[in-house]
Amino acid sequence: MSPAPAGGEPASRAPAAKAPADRQPATRLYLITPPAFELAPFAEALAAALDAGDVAAMQLRLKDADDDTVRRAVDKLMPLTRARGVAFILNDRPDLAASLGTDGVHIGQEDGDYATARSLVGADATIGVTCHDSRHLAMEAGESGADYVAFGAFFPTATKAAKATAELEILEWWSEIFTIPCVAIGGITAENCAPLVRSGADFLAVAGGIWNHAAGPAAAVRAFNAAIASAAEDC
Repeated sequence: MSPAPAGGEPASRAPAAKAPADRQPATRLYLITPPAFELAPFAEALAAALDAGDVAAMQLRLKDADDDTVRRAVDKLMPLTRARGVAFILNDRPDLAASLGTDGVHIGQEDGDYATARSLVGADATIGVTCHDSRHLAMEAGESGADYVAFGAFFPTATKAAKATAELEILEWWSEIFTIPCVAIGGITAENCAPLVRSGADFLAVAGGIWNHAAGPAAAVRAFNAAIASAAEDC
């Protein structure tokens, strides 16, 4: 489905099933796993984080792991997210996403094209596309049928090497014109996320800001939800 101006075609699928309208915030959390972790303790940390507040989706990002490691992680973690109504997104690998039955896949600009990913995961799965700081890439992804576009990095991040630095204006531009959700990513913390919320980000994709929080992942989710709610009141 092509991106449509507000009031045009219906919005595309978001990364997760929505909460009831009377309690759903305008901006929601989209957790991203660390690049490597011990499965059992991470599963406990993830469950605690998901139980601490509103989370829309979780992306499994194990960039250097072999397929068996990814499969074991999906088998362990996906039941935790699904039991809580949180979408499970796999990074990079539409072939594995299809075979493992995840809720969707996120692809970067070097991870193959949208059409191939869609042919693998099927019509009902969510596909998100990294668009860095490019309006052209975002429009191209939307026209292809992407379910969300991801912009970033908005802040310095140690999680991965950022290929671009995005400005708040790209969120404002996208949210004013298109109905397909946009995701902000890159160095986001509970302390710096307010401008992203006010600029129209539908989702905040967060890795280090959750898993490296001094008080733990559950406290981080609570802090993010409080910061999102506070920023939304200012809009």
